Amino acid sequence: MKTILITGGAGFVGSQMALSFKAKYPEYEIFVMDNLKRRGSELNLPRLKSAGIHFVHGDIRNKEDFDGLPKIDCILEASAEPSVLAGIDSTPDYLVNTNLNGTINCLNFATKNKSDFIFLSTSRIYPIETIESIHYTEADTRFEIAEEQTIKGFSAKGISEEFPLDKYRSLYGTTKLASELFIQEYKQFFGLRTVINRCGVLTGPWQMGKIDQGVVVLWLAKHFWNQQLSYIGYGGKGKQVRDMLHTADLFRLIDWQMHHLEEINGEIFNVGGGREISVSLQELTMLSREVTGHTIPIHEVPENRTADIRIYITDNTKVTEKTGWKPEIGPRQIIQEIYEWMKENEAQLASILK
Repeated sequence: MKTILITGGAGFVGSQMALSFKAKYPEYEIFVMDNLKRRGSELNLPRLKSAGIHFVHGDIRNKEDFDGLPKIDCILEASAEPSVLAGIDSTPDYLVNTNLNGTINCLNFATKNKSDFIFLSTSRIYPIETIESIHYTEADTRFEIAEEQTIKGFSAKGISEEFPLDKYRSLYGTTKLASELFIQEYKQFFGLRTVINRCGVLTGPWQMGKIDQGVVVLWLAKHFWNQQLSYIGYGGKGKQVRDMLHTADLFRLIDWQMHHLEEINGEIFNVGGGREISVSLQELTMLSREVTGHTIPIHEVPENRTADIRIYITDNTKVTEKTGWKPEIGPRQIIQEIYEWMKENEAQLASILK
């Protein structure tokens, strides 16, 4: 039996992890902490309660909010201000206080409890300028990675953990990278067992997608409710590419890590869908049309947005070699599952996603 704390536990990823752990290990005691700042997270509270998961209305920025929790065996740090644009057009205080100071509060609590520590980081720790300098080709519906590359840690498989970290990456990415550095220090000097997962685009049902975070759900929602979209940047043709990972696939990995942490203590992994589970915006449009039966207007905006990148594909080689894990759920199934969720909860979701 384990006692698990999941921060950001009423959010998209945190709630899915909590519900999945409770379904597989009903004897585990699971606590989730969330400040309910993100709109739509309140919809997860009845789901968590009915599963027997303990909800703590708290904020990782406040170390006092950890008071009253029991001894925790493992912390899954899944909380974040997740927008890559956060802090660029406004003060970065909330971003830094949540994504860095909040993680340090979690680390201090883990040290006090001698808890294992699993951290959900982001692919955005890799520098924008370097990603934009990779060699690519242009196909009919997407940008592709060229065969010949000169950057360490980059190949036709995508970006590996050896990719250079110098140069700028966004304020969001910087807070997550800084947290990674603190995690490594706490492992060394306080004896925590840790693992860091640098995740690409995570998606699936129950994600409250917005333009700056959760684009897969946003794209399908606009088709579902017959609204308009825009291809922004890179000529306005929608050929930008991201890999994506269903939260059910992520759970299989976190589950393995939590129960084999001694084998991977201190490791950092890139975790994503890889080339096989990737889409361009054009391809996402085609899938959304197929599933919903709706065709909506899509405007072309040639100019790039701040902090955008042309292509991101995860090289999962290391995580697969170390754990045996690889993603299984493809784009068509992901889109279909999100559509079914929207259809079943249309009235509830309209005010949030429409």
